[in-house]
Amino acid sequence: VRSVLAGLRRLAGIGHDFSTTAEKWVSTTGGLVGILGVALVSQTQLGLAGSARIIASMGSSAVLLFAVPHGPLSQPWSVFGGHLVSAIVGVTCVKLISAPMPAAAIAVALAIGAMHYLRCIHPPGGATALGAVLGGDAVHQLGYQFVITPVMLNAITILLVAFLFNAPFAWRRYPAAWSEGAGAK
Repeated sequence: VRSVLAGLRRLAGIGHDFSTTAEKWVSTTGGLVGILGVALVSQTQLGLAGSARIIASMGSSAVLLFAVPHGPLSQPWSVFGGHLVSAIVGVTCVKLISAPMPAAAIAVALAIGAMHYLRCIHPPGGATALGAVLGGDAVHQLGYQFVITPVMLNAITILLVAFLFNAPFAWRRYPAAWSEGAGAK
């Protein structure tokens, strides 16, 4: 029975959690501070209803930036470039494709391709592209301004919080190149 359970855990991808309680709380608090900053920026630009749809992609970014700050998908170019290119693709799809569902699917697909070629893969970028298409009138009225505000402002905000918030902790300085032992990796 024990070997069957171990096999099921391995199959499901459930590994051992080596993070300390302090690390879990630092990650949690970083996510709180990061999303508060992003929420303020988004609400200012889109109002409460419009910002709720857009913040979802930044929530995903917060998980990466504060729970796995040294992961390749969490690095500054991935976050910044991934969100911006995805926003551009999403807005372009809204302008060129009138049917929302095909526009949404094409936006996410093209965002993935663009992030690959630009070497800035950031999974939440897919949600940014989707948000540009399905975000409603408040988002559509912004057109390409959506790329600057709120997307670029949100990306800059959450990156600044990640830089500042992680700086006091030698083991998790952000970006990964600034952490202790980064040269040894």
